[in-house]
Amino acid sequence: TKSVISEMHVKGASYLNPAIPEEIRGSYAALAHPASIRYFQEVGITAVQLLPVHQHLDDSFILEKGLVNYWGYNTIGFFAPEARYAATNDPITEFRDMVKALHLAGIEVIIDVVYNHTGEAGTDGPTCLFRGFNNLDSYHTESRLPGNYRDYTGCGNSVDVSHPRTLRTVMDSLRYWVKEMHVDGFRFDLAVEMGRSPDSFKRRAAFFQAVSQDPVLCQTKLIAEPWDLGPGGYQIGNFPNDWCELNGKFRDTIRRFWRGENVLGEFATRITGSESIFAHNHRGPGSSINMITSHDGFTLNDLVSYNHKHNFANGENNRDGDCHNLSCNHGAEGPTDNPDIIELRLRQIRNFLATMICSQGVPFLLFGDERLHTQHGNNNTYCQDNKLSWISWDDSEEAIEMREFVQRLTTLRRENSSLNRDSFFTGKVCPSRGLPDICWMRPDGTTINRTDWNTSEAGALAMLIHQTESQKPLLFFFNARAEAVNFHFSKEPVCEWQLLIDTQNPKISGHQANNGATVTLNNHSMQIWEAV
Repeated sequence: TKSVISEMHVKGASYLNPAIPEEIRGSYAALAHPASIRYFQEVGITAVQLLPVHQHLDDSFILEKGLVNYWGYNTIGFFAPEARYAATNDPITEFRDMVKALHLAGIEVIIDVVYNHTGEAGTDGPTCLFRGFNNLDSYHTESRLPGNYRDYTGCGNSVDVSHPRTLRTVMDSLRYWVKEMHVDGFRFDLAVEMGRSPDSFKRRAAFFQAVSQDPVLCQTKLIAEPWDLGPGGYQIGNFPNDWCELNGKFRDTIRRFWRGENVLGEFATRITGSESIFAHNHRGPGSSINMITSHDGFTLNDLVSYNHKHNFANGENNRDGDCHNLSCNHGAEGPTDNPDIIELRLRQIRNFLATMICSQGVPFLLFGDERLHTQHGNNNTYCQDNKLSWISWDDSEEAIEMREFVQRLTTLRRENSSLNRDSFFTGKVCPSRGLPDICWMRPDGTTINRTDWNTSEAGALAMLIHQTESQKPLLFFFNARAEAVNFHFSKEPVCEWQLLIDTQNPKISGHQANNGATVTLNNHSMQIWEAV
């Protein structure tokens, strides 16, 4: 729960960084460069999650359009690091050196792995991996038509990890990346496919049992993308106890809340660790990987700047990419010179970042969001190996301010154990303080009751949390309404309060207030106060 994960593309993270020697930009060596490591540490990143680094194949339909498979979710080599990301002729050594340098800086390395399908695609795809050796053992096929693949992934085939021979291949690959390449964990793409046997998902499937019993792999970080495209493909909360899961419900709820929708109850559930999802099989808040954005979708800057996707550069007439973005452009589609819209967008970005980083669970930051990276409304840049995807290192005043704001948030999280609990809040009274470990309040300072969670007047609430006698209480004010709201400080505990975070005025902190005082939060803003 103390981790701060940042998802990044090996090439895109460094290709435009002027602080890195030009000859190694966009490579494993670039991520190991002191300039990269210093930046990760300044932002507060404790783990880098790399988009696929297995050797991959560029799809023919993409090449025909003059594009490439930039993301790399098309593996053809489970044991080979992608040579295109190496600045030398020895990608294995260069990858190991990168991991070593990051480890010396206290930064973990998690790699995104694609075992759910391969680059062999459908029946008309190339024969370059499993198909030529043992097609029936390697892929899910139709029982009556074994020449046809069952496609649970949307990529033409689905690897059958339930077969012992295929399972061994995947397990050998995972162990190789831990023992030989020294990575700390894995993010499993379309992880539901790893538990299919053959049609339904089983949390005790052979693959999950093999991983939990393996003396090497059971000590790694295991992150599931808890869905695929097959029957019963949405399985959030149903993975084994030692797994974490990308929490799409957290993402959608937080987006809806800051758009002003009436989701108070669900918002409260998500920011306290999604107990309703994970507690049923004795898991804690750390099972929830809390994301607002990821490589697959809008960047955070675009989330507050576009109502609709703009994917024409992908050559599919804007048909690709998700249309359910829960975004809001706040008055103009794309770039604008309107200062009020610009300020509101920046405030909303800060709201998203503060909510995510200070929620229970593990924060997941899309690299570049802290720099206001934009893809100009393209929410599916899988084939864009160009400036649309590469992170810009041209620092605007707003980008510098946003990065500093993220630094303050990660520092607050690191220094306050109440923000990274191992167990869920109980609501039980702490004898030493006479207060429950969490308390929800209306803006007027009174306690929220059951009926308040379904009120039609949405978007404003306060949260008071404290953990131990030695940990100072924290008070959160959230205002997602379109108008300013007056918040009253709680009467208990009896103390003074000091302002830590204000998304309306990101550079201001240290202001103090007494019990019973009031503070006005502008529309779409939040504050965090600490008892002193």
